[in-house]
Amino acid sequence: MPPAKRRPAIPTEATVEIDGLPVRIAVKATARARRYSLRLPTAGGDPVLTLPIAGHFSEALAFVQRHRPWLAERLRRRPPPIPLGDGDVIPLRGRDTLIVRTAGLRGVTHLEEGDPPRLLVAGEEGHVRRRVIDFLKRQARSDLEAAVARHAARLGAKPTAVRLKDTRSRWGSCTAAGELSFSWRVILAPPAVLDYLAAHEVAHLLELNHSHHFWRLVRATCPDMDRGRAWLKAHGARLHAFGAE
Repeated sequence: MPPAKRRPAIPTEATVEIDGLPVRIAVKATARARRYSLRLPTAGGDPVLTLPIAGHFSEALAFVQRHRPWLAERLRRRPPPIPLGDGDVIPLRGRDTLIVRTAGLRGVTHLEEGDPPRLLVAGEEGHVRRRVIDFLKRQARSDLEAAVARHAARLGAKPTAVRLKDTRSRWGSCTAAGELSFSWRVILAPPAVLDYLAAHEVAHLLELNHSHHFWRLVRATCPDMDRGRAWLKAHGARLHAFGAE
């Protein structure tokens, strides 16, 4: 009896031509996948093709080819990454702020008010991105902890921790143990957005769902929730471009 043919290994990447240019696609075969899927991360990086472990790579490539127009349109619409370097402009708390690398202020990142405000960052160019992100995380933690405390007091809720994450698919989360997590990039949105997001996750401490009662809790502590929610839905995706590599 002849030996069974070995199934060819599924490669970890593929290339497809979009608008005359080669586009690298990351390939992932997972046991959880039930069908072929193609997604484009909002924060930059390669498109991701996912297929079941038992899937065929040739079929997956054919799937990509059928969805080339969709991928081309998404790539054209995706904001280019903003590396957070000298001369870049970031919307700190929704207000355009210029990043300026300085020779002084050794080891210090300092916000200088003006029109526009300037974020002064000391050190070599290679360190600017990390120092800007560290500064933004400190600002996000300060604002979020204050907002969480305010909404928790109003609703009688008791969070066990407030954490910052570099998430791509969600702006906040709440665990059954009472831990609240937020994307640090919310500090780049107007204050009303951060306030709504904090209220949203605090309300989950009492209702781990999106029932009518949950939304009544959010509105009770954040009457302006509709404005923050609408802004996040309309503009949130572009915030992932800041600091993307």
